Amino acid sequence: MRDFIPLTTFTFPHEYAVLKLLLDQEEINYFFENETMIGVFPFYSNALGGITLKVHKEDFERAKEILESLDGTSTPLKIV
Repeated sequence: MRDFIPLTTFTFPHEYAVLKLLLDQEEINYFFENETMIGVFPFYSNALGGITLKVHKEDFERAKEILESLDGTSTPLKIV
């Protein structure tokens, strides 16, 4: 886990459902820190600092591009 870098933080699991799918499609190595705990106890989110997306350093730039593509200013997300 030393080679994983924090990319962003979410408050609740539903906020990154589409992002998780896109990362899986691109075969990017990642994990969400505190995902299980906050899934079981959602009100602990603030106390734990949220759910942190950590990406392997080799995949960091590509994951960042994917995240930025979901900010609404670029091409809209197309789900078919």
